[in-house]
Amino acid sequence: MSRSGLRRFLGRMAYDPVVQRGNAAGGEVKDGDGDVLESEKKAPQGWKCMPWIIGNETFEKVASFGVLANFTVYLVKRFHMKQVVAINTINIYIGTTNFAPLLGAFISDAYCGRFLTIACASVLSFLGMLLLTLTAVVPQLRPPSCDMAGGQAGNCLGPSGVQLAVLFLSLGLLVIGSGGIRPCSLAFGVDQFDTTTERGRRGLNSFFNWYYATTTAAVVVAMTAVVYVQDSISWPIGFGIPTALMLLSIVVFIAGARFYVFVPPEGSPYSGIVQVFVAAFRKRRLRLPAPDDAVEQESSLYNTLARKSDRMMKLPLTLQFRFLNKAAIICEGDTKEDGFAVNAWRLCSVQQIEEVKCLIRIVPIWAAGIICFVALIQQWSLTVLQALKMDRHLGRSFQIPPGSLATIAMVALALFIPVYDRVFVPVARRITGIESGITILQRQGAGMGIAVVSMVVAGLVEQKRRNSALAHGGVNGTSPLSVLWLAPQLCLVGVAEAFNAVGQIEFYNRQFPDHMQTSAGSLFYCTISGASYLSALLVAIVRRRTGDDGRPGWLDDNINVGRVDYFYYLVALLGVANLLYFLVCAHFYRYKGTPETKVSSKDVPNKDLML
Repeated sequence: MSRSGLRRFLGRMAYDPVVQRGNAAGGEVKDGDGDVLESEKKAPQGWKCMPWIIGNETFEKVASFGVLANFTVYLVKRFHMKQVVAINTINIYIGTTNFAPLLGAFISDAYCGRFLTIACASVLSFLGMLLLTLTAVVPQLRPPSCDMAGGQAGNCLGPSGVQLAVLFLSLGLLVIGSGGIRPCSLAFGVDQFDTTTERGRRGLNSFFNWYYATTTAAVVVAMTAVVYVQDSISWPIGFGIPTALMLLSIVVFIAGARFYVFVPPEGSPYSGIVQVFVAAFRKRRLRLPAPDDAVEQESSLYNTLARKSDRMMKLPLTLQFRFLNKAAIICEGDTKEDGFAVNAWRLCSVQQIEEVKCLIRIVPIWAAGIICFVALIQQWSLTVLQALKMDRHLGRSFQIPPGSLATIAMVALALFIPVYDRVFVPVARRITGIESGITILQRQGAGMGIAVVSMVVAGLVEQKRRNSALAHGGVNGTSPLSVLWLAPQLCLVGVAEAFNAVGQIEFYNRQFPDHMQTSAGSLFYCTISGASYLSALLVAIVRRRTGDDGRPGWLDDNINVGRVDYFYYLVALLGVANLLYFLVCAHFYRYKGTPETKVSSKDVPNKDLML
């Protein structure tokens, strides 16, 4: 391969820092030899790229959820873990898996770029699934089999240290893989739309909804077909199918490389954040010019952009968190002859300061999303245990696998999103005059309210199930109630997720600084991570506080002895308090790019943008 050919390949796949790059929408970009980089000549292809990007994400979702959906049952039946231990293992795994995207986003934005991060992470996920499949195939990698009587008596031999090490290594690889795929996939899809055109903007508006609906449909497949194979046919085959699909996702993603627009990494996005706080602290004793007038104040501050891009929105100066504005006060010796800052740790631009303010404003809204997802997390654990003590027959011979029940929520979500996009939004648009029907904060708030209702319904259904089970066999009895009694609460959870989850995704992608879009995607998964950790903590606290002095706790290993309904009501109360907190945060939130509407010494929010 010639030197120019090698440089061209590196420019596409690894973002060679020697390459002089232009904007991703199309201008001629030449490498060190004067050759035009072919990958940079084409404009964003929009929906033409989506089959490859969504295909990768779809197969990855089938693979990962094909493992996760029934994993509680696998740990209890094959690794002989106690139910509460298995629940907390799952909660911690989900939490870690959804926290990892924060690190993956940093690596992508600072060094590797989204394409390379997704490709490498997909390979690691494949290796993790392959290793997990081996625990089901090779008898030496799991505890010896044990009959049902031994399991109920607690006499089954648990996993050895080596077996646990192999299991946790496979989960660790899956965590690393998810950390690279999840934050980059959505942001990489956004890169393929040209937001400078009306067609690109319209495509992007629908992209968030359809992306979530498509991947949710993939989760439904994983939690029905794959879980059925695991429960009714074979665990090795049930894990082998997701492993093969993960390999297919890698092939599909790389096959679409010729269509993609590659946005290069711009270095660590976090150093600029720290610079603003350091510079503001160093100049804390200085007085701001025209402190009550944002327009006049901005004209006197450092306002030179260190980086320019067609995709970057120039942000006006605001008076909220005005102490940070001092970082842009120009002192003698702060600038060079060309107008740029001598030291980025002493002088920051208005743009840089406002980007930090965007992040500060987002944090309280992000925190409010955590409690909402606690309700969803319960459906991955407690609902499975409820189903094991209910009539799961659908017809005379077929039994619904417990791990497949959460698909009811997924189906509700997948069916509701098109209705929301094609029916609700146009109707709401005519009423509110807002292009998206309702604001993204209103959408999140609606989801939180529906999540509270779902937990109340869940508590009422569990109370009925428990009473029925005790009346038909005592503490070890199985309720004759159909498992479909759990459907109403799961449908409500699906609708709540359609409002809140998609609202969060759109909120982060639109409100984050433009050069931190990958980090925006990771923050949504941090919401799920926080909810998982909080669920694990909540389970531990409730189990300890309600089970003292030999009394059975709310979350006893025997669900018929415990009071899961009380636990559901507790989550509902937390949801009510969280909704009130969210309304306060939303009331004072200022959307990105919104200029000051009045001169005041107080930080008054724009009333037109409340919620």
